[in-house]
Amino acid sequence: MAKSPKLHDLAREANVSPATVSRVVASNPSVNPAIRRQVQRAAKKLGIDLEEKRKGKSKVLAFLLANRDVLHSFQARVLLGAETYCSQQNWELMFMSFQYAPETPPEALHLPQLLSSRTHARAVILGGSNYPNLFRALETRGLPYAVLGNNVIGDWKAENCDIAYSDDIAGASEATAHLISKGHRSIAYIGNLQLPWFRRCALGYEQAMATAGLTPRTIDIRSDGSQLGYLATKTIFAKYRDLTAILAGSDQVAAGVYDALREMNIDIPGRISVVGFNDTQGSVLYPPLTSVREFPEELGRHMAEFALQRLQNPDLATQELTIPTQLILRSSVAAPPAPAAD
Repeated sequence: MAKSPKLHDLAREANVSPATVSRVVASNPSVNPAIRRQVQRAAKKLGIDLEEKRKGKSKVLAFLLANRDVLHSFQARVLLGAETYCSQQNWELMFMSFQYAPETPPEALHLPQLLSSRTHARAVILGGSNYPNLFRALETRGLPYAVLGNNVIGDWKAENCDIAYSDDIAGASEATAHLISKGHRSIAYIGNLQLPWFRRCALGYEQAMATAGLTPRTIDIRSDGSQLGYLATKTIFAKYRDLTAILAGSDQVAAGVYDALREMNIDIPGRISVVGFNDTQGSVLYPPLTSVREFPEELGRHMAEFALQRLQNPDLATQELTIPTQLILRSSVAAPPAPAAD
């Protein structure tokens, strides 16, 4: 009976030293990525599972929630989707949170201990808000990953990653077009354009306004959540007296819009129509909020699928999927009020 190939056979096939093979198996970051791929291709040809050599026969992925609140409802639903898919495939999913700075060099990033070469996580699902230095840190350690593309901050090469997107650009465009169809012409968008998810929604809003021949009115404030909505709404009415509608970059922002409008005794939707985004609070606000629904469970499910496929085939072409959104109509939108008589 033929013997199973050993690591020295792999070294010979890959035309590298046994020490280099050992470093690849140990995910040593000092290995040149091209050499790592060379060893991986040779391993595949010989039928050697490098991941099993490195971490035994574990079937565990890690969900890394980066730079976000662990109680964030959208991210919790992404996690649920990933966990459901892993369970269906008889894999386990570990959850961990991780705070890191964008300016930290990749080699200086202290990854959670659960991602070290001596633990069981074989690939990573990146939730939360992420920067390119983490991608490079994972790549140098030979850890496959899939990422939520909407929440990547900074200059990165999307074509090098396995990515799931929510189609927030199209969703914001549809929400804006809905307001326009109701007769609104003076529509403001509220967001923090330093954050990519708000910036993407702003792009969809601006596209719809341009198509209708209308002037965009973007309120950009360096905040987040209900505070952003509250502060921006107070700012809006000092700047745009003819405003009749607001598109908020999230339902949390829309909740702050509601608070500010109530303080100013401005009726929703009689005087101002409001639309939110992500539909995490739409049904509990009063009046119920028209919002763009996203599908975070599907995002999590596909990121888990991408990570497992990458483990099975490291040379697979990079994978990308965009999940559509859905506009949920409620009672926070009406036709604009008639102009006051002279």
